[in-house]
Amino acid sequence: MASQSGSGTGSNSGSESISTSQNENLSPLWNYVRKIEKRGTVGGTWNFRYNICGETRNGSYTRIKEHLLQISGEGVAICKKVTRNQKLEMVRLVEEWENRKKQEVTREVSLPSQSSAGIEIDSSSKKRKPSLSPLARAFDMNTRAQLDEEIARMFYTGGLPFNLARNPHYHRAFTFATTHNIPGYVPPGYNKLQTTLLQQEKNNVEKLLQPIKATWQEKGLTIVCDGWSDPTRKPLINFMDTSGNGPMFLKAVNCFGEVKDKFFIANLMKEVIDEVGHQNVVQIITDNAANCKGAGEIIESMYPHIYWTPCVVHTLNLALKNICSEKNVDGNEETYDLCHWITDIHGDAVQIKNFIMNHNMRLVIFQRFSPLRLLSVVDTRFASIIVMLKRFKLIKQGLQAMVISDEWNSYREDDMVKANFVKEKLVSDDWWDKVAYILDFTKPIYDMLRVCDTDKPCLHLVYELWDSMIEKSYTPLHCLAHSLNPRFYSDGWLSEDPCRVAPHRDGEISRERMKCFRRLFPNDDDYDKVLDEFACFSLKLGPFEDLMSLTRGISDLKSWWANFGAEIPLLQSLAFKVLGQPTSSSCCERNWSTYSFIHSLRRNKLNPSRAEDLVYIHYNLRLLSRSSSQYEDEKPDVDVCGDAFDSLGDVGYLEFAELSLDESDLESQLISEDVNNV
Repeated sequence: MASQSGSGTGSNSGSESISTSQNENLSPLWNYVRKIEKRGTVGGTWNFRYNICGETRNGSYTRIKEHLLQISGEGVAICKKVTRNQKLEMVRLVEEWENRKKQEVTREVSLPSQSSAGIEIDSSSKKRKPSLSPLARAFDMNTRAQLDEEIARMFYTGGLPFNLARNPHYHRAFTFATTHNIPGYVPPGYNKLQTTLLQQEKNNVEKLLQPIKATWQEKGLTIVCDGWSDPTRKPLINFMDTSGNGPMFLKAVNCFGEVKDKFFIANLMKEVIDEVGHQNVVQIITDNAANCKGAGEIIESMYPHIYWTPCVVHTLNLALKNICSEKNVDGNEETYDLCHWITDIHGDAVQIKNFIMNHNMRLVIFQRFSPLRLLSVVDTRFASIIVMLKRFKLIKQGLQAMVISDEWNSYREDDMVKANFVKEKLVSDDWWDKVAYILDFTKPIYDMLRVCDTDKPCLHLVYELWDSMIEKSYTPLHCLAHSLNPRFYSDGWLSEDPCRVAPHRDGEISRERMKCFRRLFPNDDDYDKVLDEFACFSLKLGPFEDLMSLTRGISDLKSWWANFGAEIPLLQSLAFKVLGQPTSSSCCERNWSTYSFIHSLRRNKLNPSRAEDLVYIHYNLRLLSRSSSQYEDEKPDVDVCGDAFDSLGDVGYLEFAELSLDESDLESQLISEDVNNV
């Protein structure tokens, strides 16, 4: 136990407050130091010596707390001689003291039910409150009402979002408290929440994830990484893995002060690969930046069976941006001459939206003619221009009816030049024809983007989609996955287009597939065996002679291979891994919204390590909740709420789409294809 002599040294300093609180001198951690000399006539700075480690320092109580409780990231060296039991005891003492201090100094403001009760018992009042009914007394309605008011006040004074009330753990916590008699219980305090309990929960989540990790050997996994900057401008690289169970957050690396070249990124990738087991990794997905591509090539040289794959969605989005946002720069004159009108149309749409949203009366008029909201999509989102123009086309009738209405023409108290510009564009058939043309010729890219912008397995679909849209934009792994999809050998698929051929009859697919087989099966015996198995599968020999087997149950490819692939085990195992992989880094993009939700500007003092732990817990609890058996039946009740895209109920008439396009529940609200809703 720490020596008590330190506290005696300051016993005569009643007027010399060591903090803004008069009771700061009584804080329990002063018992773990020996005060030597007061620094200054005011304030709480002392020269002191720690009893546990013997170091002599000067500072305030805050420095002592950070040192002894081992709070890192605050600029104070942590005490390495504090034992676990000592730390737990100090945390308990600090929390008890802080709770006691709050109870002493906090002026309690009466609740609504208590205020009403006070008025009713006032002696000057002639009226008496009717007694509670037997049913109300049986259910103790007064106590229930008071608890509701206490919880509501916690929300109001803490600035908590109302969406927290949908969190299942919020309900479980209060249900547990009200169904168990725990005399003298005090809720966990500030320090315990961010230290002991945080680490306990992270360790628990890691344990709960073990069954999912155990499936990696059979199903394989994809490592996805992406870069971002937190609210304090620290650069982070996010690492996630995704397989048939869904995306899992692994870690976020703080790269502040580092040169993010291909060698640095490759080393980070190698660390993650070694953590999850290199034999389980099928591919790494990043964006198309030169340093990421270089890092991917380094990884491929170190692990020949692992492929680097550029994010398909990122590639498609760059293609759309090059088409829809052409810039007049050297070497781009010809393309700019052909496509700059698209930028002009988008600019017109932005001006129309801004004019309506920035003028209150115009917005009121718009609301009367359109039941749908205007949609503004941040530029960083995929296909932002196309998403915005699709919404304009959807509300075309309402916009046109608005500008030709008497209300629009009679209201002249704002900028009439801009109002006339808006009317001119919205009633112009030529302008709307250009909008329709943009949407029509970008539709193949947009449709493929929507298919690929998901965490679901779709690697086997990429080659077919690329082939029907853009030549020579595939990877060997795309060709292999295409070759393992039984649908592309069926008569039904081949008869849809006379130009189609089965994968084993396509020269470029066969060349890329053979490259994959050689990389994945370096042993000559295994290589020869997998070639024989593929010939059996593609030529419909042996167990595949029944042509119906190639068209039965192909909606779930892994189930198909489980049913029909037992006699070709090497190819079956390969299919289980390859056909369960995604094609994009969408999970990383969405996880940044989780990161910004947790590490917001209001929490900008949260150090990167603690923020990473919070994201790890939040994201993976979401994965675990969605893996539960009751999720599909009780989705609103069992999901872990709190991300930026959980609710759009309070957004207003201007919606900000900060989502990937595969958020199906919100897609129906934001980008509805049903014109009948207008």
